[in-house]
Amino acid sequence: MGEKQCNFNCKEIDVKDIQDMYKKFVMECPSGLLFLHEFKRFFGVDPTGEASDYAENMFRAFDRNDDNTIDFLEFVAALNLVFRGDLEHKLRWSFKVYDKDGNGFVDKEELRSIVDSLYRIKKGIKTDMCDPQLTADEVADRILRAVDSDGDGHINLEEFIRGAQEDPWVLNMLQLDMNPAGWVLEQRRAHF
Repeated sequence: MGEKQCNFNCKEIDVKDIQDMYKKFVMECPSGLLFLHEFKRFFGVDPTGEASDYAENMFRAFDRNDDNTIDFLEFVAALNLVFRGDLEHKLRWSFKVYDKDGNGFVDKEELRSIVDSLYRIKKGIKTDMCDPQLTADEVADRILRAVDSDGDGHINLEEFIRGAQEDPWVLNMLQLDMNPAGWVLEQRRAHF
């Protein structure tokens, strides 16, 4: 299918895949702008399904200029980062996904919300993240304890990056968010 392995168990997308996405982008969004509902439809996400919250967070992270739309340049830039970025860049992008309110900090509720979304998306799929012994609240608490170095109950970008780089368990728990490439390819395969 034009995929090859790259660092951190992600998939890299080839030129044909990008061309196919561009054709679909132009067909779905002749205005050149992708709105949230179109983004969900683009990837075949049920607006009320398990992937809806995750898709909304991804949309917000793709929307670099915060105008509530994604143009094709934002789309390609985000896909390039998702598929080819280094660990720190993926962590920075991941932080944007977690920081739902965009205030520059991730709190326990934001952590729990993303972990819960990922658990719902991945239920029935055996992954290291879906540890049946830990609830989403327990995972959020554990990440917060491991990463919140100043103990203020919030994780800033620097704490997020440092914590993920220093703690293999935290890195593993964030891996699905740092690497949405698998999710994008999964949705693409299912709906293109």
